[in-house]
Amino acid sequence: MSKAAMHPSLIVLALIAALSGCGKKPEEAGPKPLAVGVIQVKPQPATITSEYVAKVEASNTVEIRARVGGLLEKQSALEGQLVKRGQVLFQIDPQPFVAALAQAKAALSEAEAGLQQSERDLARVKPLAEIDAVSQQELDSVVARNSANRAAVEAARAAMKTAELNLDYTRITSPIDGIMGRVQIRVGGLVSANTSLLTTVYASDPMYVNFSISERRMIELQRRLDLHAGDPVRTDGVFKIILADGSKYPQKAKLNFIDAAVDESTGTLPIRLEVENPQRQLLAGMFARVVVLADQVPNALMVPQRAVQELQGRTSLWIVGPDNKAETRDVTMGARIGTDWIVTEGLKPGETVAVDGTQKLKPGTLLAPQPLEAPPAEAGAPAKAPAAEPAKAGAQP
Repeated sequence: MSKAAMHPSLIVLALIAALSGCGKKPEEAGPKPLAVGVIQVKPQPATITSEYVAKVEASNTVEIRARVGGLLEKQSALEGQLVKRGQVLFQIDPQPFVAALAQAKAALSEAEAGLQQSERDLARVKPLAEIDAVSQQELDSVVARNSANRAAVEAARAAMKTAELNLDYTRITSPIDGIMGRVQIRVGGLVSANTSLLTTVYASDPMYVNFSISERRMIELQRRLDLHAGDPVRTDGVFKIILADGSKYPQKAKLNFIDAAVDESTGTLPIRLEVENPQRQLLAGMFARVVVLADQVPNALMVPQRAVQELQGRTSLWIVGPDNKAETRDVTMGARIGTDWIVTEGLKPGETVAVDGTQKLKPGTLLAPQPLEAPPAEAGAPAKAPAAEPAKAGAQP
């Protein structure tokens, strides 16, 4: 054995010394926690609503037609102008009717003269008949002539009244307060009696808002608000009107009419609201949306809609457990409110829900929760019902 050879025991001692001199090896690092944005769910009040497409209608619409024919001589009101009841809108050439009235007056005068003569004849003949100075036939003839003349006077008076009415009808007035629509016949045009449409006057205050509601929603409203067809209640605060630009109409809407039958073709029930229109902001034919108060939830649990996972009809949330580990949980969702969603089953108050950064999560993933700053919720914020059905209000927009 050479001197360079080393005893095995010395080799072991040398290795132990080397290891002790080098120090300990650092422990391997564990998995890094995944940062996620979270919220803590707290109960808060919410108002659930349903929206329907609606159409605005004038509370009264009158087609202005002439009762007599002739040439349109004058237009006294402007298109789009607010007119009052009894205000003159058009004037038909009155001259033919002035002449007809004069003729009727002359005919009445002639009939009255004939009646006076026959009454004088009767006054002379009647005493003579009593002493048999004239025959009974002559007396009967005078009586008949007097009766005929009296009837002629009544007919002449009726004809004169008709002539007066026809002359008065040449002045066409508005039967209601409202806004005058487009003129259909211009000055100089020929107007036919009872057929020619001159214009339309629309009552501007109040206005009607028509929409239709499903049978199921109507039953819900009947239970909550005691609404019944045939005996509608004028309810404030239940209905709100949203204009086409998204702004809320300031005047309160009141229930005016519930139809007595469901439309078989759509399965919906027509409903009409009445709303004041002092600024004439609403116009007939406009489309709007009606927001109907559906329910009040005093302690709703709401989460952002982006936190909800939807897959094959199932909805779930990522919950942050006490050990900061992710767990998935099936939940039942209710109505949507803005960007939030009400959870009806599967979530408890005070639990922490992962909202942002959930794309890579798996059950058991270690999390680094980062609370999100939730915007202040308005008390009684309106929510949309989970399944808003289509509403029929005439033609759809």
